[in-house]
Amino acid sequence: MTTTSRLRAGPKDAPRGANTPRPGTPGSILDKFFSISGRGSTLARELRGGIVTFFTMAYIVILNPLILGGFSADAAPVDVAGNWLPAAQVGAMTGLTAGAMTILFGLVANLPFGLAAGLGINSFLAVSVIQDVTWPEAMGLVVINGVLIVLFGMTGVRTAIFRAIPKDLKAAITVGIGLFITFIGFVDSGFVTRTAGGPPVQLGDCGSIVSLPTMVFVVGLLIMGALVARGVQGAILIGIVISTALAVIAELVFKIGPASTENPHGWHLNMPVLQGNIVSLPDLSLAGDFDLIGSFSRIGALAATMLVFTLVFTNFFDAMGTMTGLAKNAGLARKDGTFPRLKAAFVVEGLGAVAGGMGSSSSNTVYVDSAAGIGEGARTGLASVITGVLFLGSMFFTPLTSVVPIEVAAAALVLVGTLMCAQIREINFKRFSSAMPAFLTLITMPLTYSIANGIGAGFIAWVVVNTAAGRHSKIHPLLWVVALGFLVYFARGPITALLA
Repeated sequence: MTTTSRLRAGPKDAPRGANTPRPGTPGSILDKFFSISGRGSTLARELRGGIVTFFTMAYIVILNPLILGGFSADAAPVDVAGNWLPAAQVGAMTGLTAGAMTILFGLVANLPFGLAAGLGINSFLAVSVIQDVTWPEAMGLVVINGVLIVLFGMTGVRTAIFRAIPKDLKAAITVGIGLFITFIGFVDSGFVTRTAGGPPVQLGDCGSIVSLPTMVFVVGLLIMGALVARGVQGAILIGIVISTALAVIAELVFKIGPASTENPHGWHLNMPVLQGNIVSLPDLSLAGDFDLIGSFSRIGALAATMLVFTLVFTNFFDAMGTMTGLAKNAGLARKDGTFPRLKAAFVVEGLGAVAGGMGSSSSNTVYVDSAAGIGEGARTGLASVITGVLFLGSMFFTPLTSVVPIEVAAAALVLVGTLMCAQIREINFKRFSSAMPAFLTLITMPLTYSIANGIGAGFIAWVVVNTAAGRHSKIHPLLWVVALGFLVYFARGPITALLA
């Protein structure tokens, strides 16, 4: 990685202030605070990276309210007491929490990672948890989960576990995340769909690309790929703009409409059209609507503890794996896989879970979509600050946020997934005791739609296979502890049933 050279002093007779560094240039306050030139970046790259990360993450402002809430009781997840969350309020808190936590992460951890409501946990809350507790009680469990993660970060437990992960597994986590976000892009764009019978997935519809939104994805991906191949600066951002313009034109001409049972070839999630007023005031009524102890009295201490255990394991290792992959992709990881301000990153990420629970937007965590901004050149927390500011703005400009369809964001994810898979060369496939756990890690993530599942499969396989190979002395003691924890995590269904 090259670094920008320092500005030379100007002539002695130069006017006073003539050599004052501009923001983002070597020697400026902004450069010193974020180490922009020290990490081989520039102000322009950080700005582009922050914008790209926002546009690849902006879908969460639309999607999270649809998962956690709705527009009426019969079209929203209803808790055990018959309560539901209004989509508009969830959307406002989603933008507020994502914006505040991403800015805090950028300032404290100085890493180009965006934070927002985690998709795995919000679905878990909406589908499973509220069957037994109320929404405020469920969010109270999320807060407890966040407090525990903060404590793990502050005491160094999380850092110690991170350091105990073998180099091959860290590389496999990066590759697995690359495959994972690629698969997400394929599914979100309709490039890959479920089948009624036979193989679990297929290309498009019955093996063909028949929908215009999916064609926009394909064209957008090829445009971005061509721009990257030519070394064009801002390739991903340019690709997003061009692809969105194509999507807007396609909708205007062909009146495609949203995807539904009657219209399976429509736009997924949001259409590339400006709907309603451009500006609207956010409703922050859900702030502080959580109950820390209600679930323990409602369903019992053991059952509530198992729910917290599930939340902690998912949050803990999803974020750890994501940060590992992003740091490597940004060229910020050291030889042992650690990266600058590791402890601060773990603590702030835990605070994201606390803030998400307190705001009823679900646990906020580091987003793998940040890889798009990193691919655009982001290397410092300044990009996160830009992303966070845009998230705060999204509370007021939700209609504008929804103009970029998920098919366009999906193209950016696939492109970055391609770049992340280059880390596979760091895995020692010549030694089977390293190859098998690494392979299980990288293949389990996309196939189970979970980063935590991939890490768990890799940890357990590493302990078992290396012990059988007589390499038990090479296994860090913490790996044994975490592997046992993952065994409990994978068996949490039967264990919860026994407790019930």
